[in-house]
Amino acid sequence: MRTHYARFQNRTEAGKQLAARFKPYADRPDVLVLGLPRGGVPVAYEVAKALNLPLDICLVRKLGVPGHKELAMGAIASGGVRVLNYDVVGWLGIAGKVIDEVANRELRELQRRDRAYRGDRPPPDIRDRIVILVDDGIATGATMRAAISVLDAQKPAYLIVGVPVAPSETCDALKSEADEVVCLLTPEPFYAIGLWYEDFSQTTDETVRKLLADSTSSSYSPAALA
Repeated sequence: MRTHYARFQNRTEAGKQLAARFKPYADRPDVLVLGLPRGGVPVAYEVAKALNLPLDICLVRKLGVPGHKELAMGAIASGGVRVLNYDVVGWLGIAGKVIDEVANRELRELQRRDRAYRGDRPPPDIRDRIVILVDDGIATGATMRAAISVLDAQKPAYLIVGVPVAPSETCDALKSEADEVVCLLTPEPFYAIGLWYEDFSQTTDETVRKLLADSTSSSYSPAALA
């Protein structure tokens, strides 16, 4: 039974609720909010807006199991980072050649999204800043671990993972990789992220572009705090 767990109406509401957990970081020039495209960006947008913080993205692509794309066997991110979920790979006996094929395909999509979302705008400077890394939820944690690996290489002062919903064991595991993990809802049994939203419709590329453009033109844009 999961009727005693309140679901989020949508990503906007989830972001507003998540922002309340980060009030001490409001208006600080050394803090940056990063959203994981696509679904994490609407959540991150609300966090950044509520706290008057700059918003940017951290590009990561899930490596879905062939025939079962929602099941993550790993993830890749910019800079050649690849994180594998060895439990899934071993359980299904997935060959290295298959992993490489999926990774190469997802790399092309990652590069496309980088051009589509960021355009000519350079990535933000992460070094010595407090980073709040946001997604709309975590299942296996492979995507988030890839993102953490990318950011760790850029030497942030403090790295916080913030999500509306995730399994408790996944959150606990990520605490050894991030400085802090904030999760609003840890339902048991978990099943899937989308079950904990009334509206979990797909976030489009256009929505991501619009939210990033809105943030750039506001007082909490990266340019305003550079």
